[in-house]
Amino acid sequence: MGGTLGWMGIFRLGLVQTSIGSIVVLVTATLNRVMVVELSMAAVIPGLLVGLHYGVQLLRPLWGHASDVGGRRTRWIVGGVALLGLGAAGASVAIAVMAHNAVLGLVLAFLDFVLIGVGVGAAGTSLLALLASSVAPERRPAAATIVWLMMIAGMAVTATVAGGLLEPFSFGRLIGVVTLTGAAAVALTVLALWGIEQSLARASQARPARQPVSFRRSLADAWADPKARLFTIFVFVSMLAFSAQDLILEPFAGLVFGWTPGETTRLAGVQHGGVFLGMVLTGVAGSLLSKRYPGALRVFTVGGCLASALALCCLTLAAAQPEIWPLGVNVFALGFANGVFAVAAIGSMMALAGAAGPERTGMRMGLWGAAQAIAFGLGGLLGTVLVDLSRWLTGEIAFSYGLVFLAEALAFLAAAALASRVAIMRRQTHSALVETVAHATPAE
Repeated sequence: MGGTLGWMGIFRLGLVQTSIGSIVVLVTATLNRVMVVELSMAAVIPGLLVGLHYGVQLLRPLWGHASDVGGRRTRWIVGGVALLGLGAAGASVAIAVMAHNAVLGLVLAFLDFVLIGVGVGAAGTSLLALLASSVAPERRPAAATIVWLMMIAGMAVTATVAGGLLEPFSFGRLIGVVTLTGAAAVALTVLALWGIEQSLARASQARPARQPVSFRRSLADAWADPKARLFTIFVFVSMLAFSAQDLILEPFAGLVFGWTPGETTRLAGVQHGGVFLGMVLTGVAGSLLSKRYPGALRVFTVGGCLASALALCCLTLAAAQPEIWPLGVNVFALGFANGVFAVAAIGSMMALAGAAGPERTGMRMGLWGAAQAIAFGLGGLLGTVLVDLSRWLTGEIAFSYGLVFLAEALAFLAAAALASRVAIMRRQTHSALVETVAHATPAE
């Protein structure tokens, strides 16, 4: 892949993220709610099913390697979105079956959530690999912002439209809405990707044929790269900190601050507003600064981690004095810092993967995607477990939540240190390369 994508090409790949987000929001929100409310099932059941789809994504390196070897990523993206849509439609059928036969419905749901995990992993890994190998370095921060905001837009629009179509609720309506959403997402993906890889190939110089590399050798090559290995650890630690507050922030506002369900729902909107603003500003500023200052992404990544840690420390203080603390401002600041960190980290991920060459991009994206999936699967679970354990040991609600927020802050500080170390290693590698070239140049 030697050509580079223009802004329209980046936007078209963002439409794929829109498609993925439109299906995922129905899986994680709508189907989850139906199981808990309409079917009166324990919340742990949809929680385990969502955790299963994250667990399947441990295979992301395998799918990334397969797209590297094949040389074309479009089929992996389209196939992944198709499996995601099929799994979501099957899961809606499984939930309808649960109303009459819980065991059979759960068996079907297990199989469908495996398909959902395979679809998200295959499509997402190959899409990021295509972005990393075809977007110019100075456009990577903006590209990361565009595709992630378009995914959020897909979630928001689908949730709004599907919410209206599901009234009055019936299982037949649920199956129809989820199935149509999946079909529309596949169609949009095909249209968005049409001709992109062919045009990139025409714009590039002809490359010599390469010998296919085995998965084991490709994985060993990625893990032997100190920068790739350290960045994998960074992704895991930072995403663990990022996701650990997902399931505890709204209960914290309700139990400690006495906020109503409506108020805590609006608080989530405030947080997402902060994330949106942080992403946009980082994407714009990162793109403007990247040409003049190649280390701009590192500054935003480390700064976003440090700011997230500070906002979480403030939440720890909020637990101690809820009567005077501006919780909304604090949560908005946390969202903003998270948005800065997320876009900068994704941009850095694309830069590292792109620098490895097109034959290695998919494997590295798969490795980092697997680390992210593990972190997201563990993050929410660990946050709730630590809160419950602390409450059981101390009997103090505010203290328990504050303790978990403090632990998240420490994890973000560790992530900032890891990001700094990755940047130092990149500079050392660059300096060594320049010195080698200088020594190899014949004297005048």
